[in-house]
Amino acid sequence: MVYDQRSPLSSYIASLLSAGKVVFTSKEVEHALGLGRGAFLDAAERLQRRKALIRPRQGLYVAVPPQFASWGAPPPSWYIDALMRNEQQPYYVGLLKAAELHGATHQAVMEFQVITGKRMPRIKAGRNFIVFYFRKDIAAVEAGIEDRKTDTGRMKISSPALTALDLLRYPQAAGGTDNVATVLTDLAEKISPAQLAELSDAAERPVVQRLGHLLDLLGHADLANTMYAALMARGPVSWTELDRQEVRDPDFTLEPQERDDRWHVIVRRTPEVDE
Repeated sequence: MVYDQRSPLSSYIASLLSAGKVVFTSKEVEHALGLGRGAFLDAAERLQRRKALIRPRQGLYVAVPPQFASWGAPPPSWYIDALMRNEQQPYYVGLLKAAELHGATHQAVMEFQVITGKRMPRIKAGRNFIVFYFRKDIAAVEAGIEDRKTDTGRMKISSPALTALDLLRYPQAAGGTDNVATVLTDLAEKISPAQLAELSDAAERPVVQRLGHLLDLLGHADLANTMYAALMARGPVSWTELDRQEVRDPDFTLEPQERDDRWHVIVRRTPEVDE
């Protein structure tokens, strides 16, 4: 991709890229170049048509470095922190994307999944989709949010413990119970038992019960036991389905294969783990 050096905006973007940055706002450029609003929008639109620039949110722009021209955008990890700061919202990269970043690579991750305190529509950025999942109590899981260095700065991601809990909290985003069990086989060895117990206090009880059952099933009693003690301290638990999808249509609901008395989980089909 060749930037038109006769354009002040093209020159501005070239200098931005040379400094290892890709994100800017319309206000920053208007101030730096002394451009009027209309002139900036016209120049930005021309570069967007040439696939040299994307606008993931109103007023926020991301330059497309030449090496990502065929992708139509740089990786979301390069600009997700700036995007969420622009939105003034807490966030963390989570679910399957966080699991991948922690080394769980059984499944290809098709979405860049972000947990945030605001309901936001997904963003198509080149070949990438950034998909947002709502969580109103992000402050309650702050202990499970880590900083991760990226090529252009930093971003926040869920720890292995928080990732495991979220996989059960958003099962459809995680690809269903079979996929969750498969991801946990890679992720479990990196989970801190103490942090898992602490974070489980902020999770809904059925989420803790389902994760506990899967961890026991996969042979990680050390993780399950600390979480179980924390769950029991919260008082009696009700029975819950391992996979709620399996009981949505009464005409096709399987009879339970197992009732896990320890976790009070009803299992209608044992999850299949990809080897």
